[in-house]
Amino acid sequence: MSVAESLTPDVLAKVRKMLADLRLDGWLLFDFHGMNPVATRVLGVGGLATRRLFVLLPASGRPIAVAHAIEQHRVAGLPGEVRTYAAWRQLEEQLSRLVSGKRLAMEYSAKDAVPYLDRVPAGVVELVRAAGAEVVTSSELVTALAARWTPQELDNHRHAARLVKEVALAAFERVRTWYAEGQQPTEQGLQRWVMEAFDQAGLRTNEPPIVGSGAHAANPHHDPMGQSDTVIATGQVLLLDLWAGTEIDTVYADQTWMAFVGGAPPTEVAHVFDVVRDARDHTVAVLADRWREGWSVTGAELDDAARKVITAAGYGDHFVHRTGHSIDRELHGSGPHLDNYETHDDRKLMAGVGFSIEPGIYLPGRFGVRSEINVYLRDDGPEVTPEGPQQEMVRIAVAS
Repeated sequence: MSVAESLTPDVLAKVRKMLADLRLDGWLLFDFHGMNPVATRVLGVGGLATRRLFVLLPASGRPIAVAHAIEQHRVAGLPGEVRTYAAWRQLEEQLSRLVSGKRLAMEYSAKDAVPYLDRVPAGVVELVRAAGAEVVTSSELVTALAARWTPQELDNHRHAARLVKEVALAAFERVRTWYAEGQQPTEQGLQRWVMEAFDQAGLRTNEPPIVGSGAHAANPHHDPMGQSDTVIATGQVLLLDLWAGTEIDTVYADQTWMAFVGGAPPTEVAHVFDVVRDARDHTVAVLADRWREGWSVTGAELDDAARKVITAAGYGDHFVHRTGHSIDRELHGSGPHLDNYETHDDRKLMAGVGFSIEPGIYLPGRFGVRSEINVYLRDDGPEVTPEGPQQEMVRIAVAS
């Protein structure tokens, strides 16, 4: 994707309208060494930035870039003006001419309230303010223009979601087969098996899955490779969190599945799973109802909805992370997160964005349960992937 392909007349018209509605003079995009994925996605800039790059998308007029003299190629095809600098004094002069007296949006979150939005270093914000601009958050612009999925990305996600579900269920069957063959399955062994299955299915991922058995399932981010290998023993829960896409640079499917090794789970384990599942499904229902009625809804409100179910069941203190994260070309994306716990994400959800819903209950030293699905928010409401989300724990029957 090039700058010319990204900043189409339709995109620029949408930006101008939003800036007018927000009473802003422009959206100032900054990138250096790829630290701002919002800028690279919106601009479609090529190559790694080894020098500071600023691009102003104004409320009126054509875009203006301030690029280093040796990196003008990164904004080749910009439908506007490219101003160059080489020395730092020239950069400051160019910035002053560009932004002085303007009210501009940047990827900035006051007091780092939403870290996934806070992409621009504090020093750069200081530099822009010193050049005479007022800096405000670009949150609504980011949701509308950087977090939304393209039709191709939606197709890729749907395809990946089907395959990831198949791999997850096949992984549980592989544990059963290992036991039937007289082998002891391990967390690292199952992790390697999933990566091989992804490769065979044509899926790509940036990291191996989380495999947590027994007490390890009570650690939301358990790393099987961070210690000696652990046997997946009978009489224990098994958590499998796996994510992949049809290619590296696309929208992934991100799912968590639960099983019990040894047949029917104990009453307490089954009950905890039911509470987590009900919190997950209640969150989808709240979103669907609000959307159908034409009400706006924020990520914080959906986090509250899931947390209410778990708290009512007496496990509120054991739900120790947000309900869900934005998904775009980054697995943890720049759009609204379902979070009123780790942060207060009061950004409104918009049609075209996607995110996970993954409530969990973690009982340290004993077991943990998480159920994760993904949601794409269509114009007519939420679309859940995978089709047929998990409704009860998979039972891995093994010979005693």
